[in-house]
Amino acid sequence: MPTIQKKIPSFTLSEMLVVLLLTVIVVGLAFSVLALVNKQMSDMEGNYEKRTENNVLRQAMCIDFNSNGEIEYSLAWNKLVLRNEMDSTVYLFRDKLIIRAGDTIKTDLKILRVLNKGVQVSGGPVDAIELGSPVDSSQTFFVFKRNAAIDFIN
Repeated sequence: MPTIQKKIPSFTLSEMLVVLLLTVIVVGLAFSVLALVNKQMSDMEGNYEKRTENNVLRQAMCIDFNSNGEIEYSLAWNKLVLRNEMDSTVYLFRDKLIIRAGDTIKTDLKILRVLNKGVQVSGGPVDAIELGSPVDSSQTFFVFKRNAAIDFIN
């Protein structure tokens, strides 16, 4: 009796290797793109965090400047002291951080100018301060207090 051989339709070994090679290339490209997107997201998160820290500092300084009547800056100690009748707040400016009443704000902002009645001073009573980043000029901000009429009489 003759045996009947029925051929099963399938792929050859070379066809399977080509498909496997194309799959490896596509998956490799997908992981490369994923790594690039992940790096971009990480950079964006870092920039957002830095800007948020700087905005929190700017808001705190605006509130402190306008709620304290007496503001003094010491260049020797790199310290800003804000006082009113009830309380005082101290800002210490250190390398890559600013300490405010127990809060440590990591930032690269530096004091650019300290002003009193529109004149730049190196220390003593102040009514305005400009902070900025030596690296990024878009992160510069200016904080001032509204002077009362009594400040101009003396």
